[in-house]
Amino acid sequence: MKKKLGLLLALVLSIGTILAACTSKDSSTSDKGGKDGQPYEIKWYTIGTPQKDTDKVFAEVNKYLKKKINATVKMTQIDWGDWAQKSQVMINSGEPFDIIFTNGTDYVQNSQKGAFLAIDDMLNKEGKDLKNVVDPALLEGIKVDGKIYGVPTNKEAARQSVYTFNKRLVDKYHFDLTKVKSLEDLEPMLKTIKENEPGITPMATFKAYLPFDYIFNNEMPFAIPFEGDRDHVVNPFETDLAMSTYKTMHKYYKAGYLKEDAATSKDSWPMDVENWFVRMGDSQPYADLLWSRSAKYDVVSVPAENPVTINDSVSGSIQAISATSKNPKKAMEFLTLLNTDSYLRNLVDKGIEGVHYKKNEDGTIEDLPARIDRYNVPTYSLGNHFVLYLYKNDPKDKWDKFKEFNESATQAPTLGFHFNSDPVRSELASITNISKEFYPALATGSVDPEVYLPKYNKKLKEAGLDKVLKEIQKQFDEWKSSQK
Repeated sequence: MKKKLGLLLALVLSIGTILAACTSKDSSTSDKGGKDGQPYEIKWYTIGTPQKDTDKVFAEVNKYLKKKINATVKMTQIDWGDWAQKSQVMINSGEPFDIIFTNGTDYVQNSQKGAFLAIDDMLNKEGKDLKNVVDPALLEGIKVDGKIYGVPTNKEAARQSVYTFNKRLVDKYHFDLTKVKSLEDLEPMLKTIKENEPGITPMATFKAYLPFDYIFNNEMPFAIPFEGDRDHVVNPFETDLAMSTYKTMHKYYKAGYLKEDAATSKDSWPMDVENWFVRMGDSQPYADLLWSRSAKYDVVSVPAENPVTINDSVSGSIQAISATSKNPKKAMEFLTLLNTDSYLRNLVDKGIEGVHYKKNEDGTIEDLPARIDRYNVPTYSLGNHFVLYLYKNDPKDKWDKFKEFNESATQAPTLGFHFNSDPVRSELASITNISKEFYPALATGSVDPEVYLPKYNKKLKEAGLDKVLKEIQKQFDEWKSSQK
């Protein structure tokens, strides 16, 4: 009997050893690839118009990835107009996938509700090489409740608003742009264009900029000044600066420097249509070269502010790993390679050498017709810019200037702070509707601010402005204390 029990025990132990070995083998295989050591297929959803040559390009991508990390990638693009709705439906339904493009508020909200995985531990292991190349300000700025939930695109980390001018008209009338320091400095030039260029609108639809660090966006009445008191949340529309800025815009509107329907127009003023003199937007190093190349005529810009790193500027392009991923480590291995391996990054971005682009003897590149017609994907959404090939007419120091630009920027007071709006959700809904009613008209100068700004602020108060300011201040103070 004892002999039989001994044999039975030995058999059980033997089976346990075999099962343990199998489990260990499966786990190891999972890290190396998919089931039974086969390449793991990474499902990647990203933004942009689907391209005709995506399958052709990713056949080359996957040959490379099989050798490098025993994985393949299925990249699916969702068109711009469909992105917001379709991507959120996928996330809400719990669809299994590995990586998804995200940005801004969507990134914060989906991180907070557990749709994305925190990758801090993986950044110290599978993503160690990636962590070494990404600007620390980007990683710091996308933290949600102290954790990182995605890989930010390593590009310009700062935001700088600029006034951009049609250079042909600047040269024609000998305008001195070095004198442009503020909105008011534009007036003599706008007057000249209005009187002498009937086919040109002096100001492309343009909402006046108030230099604050906004908790949500510049249409909402919650912000912290960049200079002065950086500890307290205020309503920027109650400041003297708001009144003087909107008075200037109203003066310009009455003078005919903007279109009559500026407040309601859906015209995006594409830069390739030469029907404007000055516009305002966000810039980056050598942006004028890019804009001029796109427009097919020259533009020139001057700063409206110094570079500043804000939450929006660091969260404009992020790749997040889904909580439904069956192999998050493999997804991180791919994102690490995509952001550190120049060959892979350029293959995904530019397509196949000799088919979609050609490489010159000096290492620069030029697009071939197939790049424009069959594989034109949005560079900003894909990953690290600093390993991209330079185009033939790019400045040789382009990426050095990007690094200098990032290093020169000051950090906004709320960099890394993300407000939880749950306690004041109903008040914010009302305030959002009021802002949509008043802000466009005020910011385009379409109405008299001495009449409409007090009305705007009165309605904001009635909708619960003070309650929201108090809640933001409370959370901001708690966040600041946790940073020390």
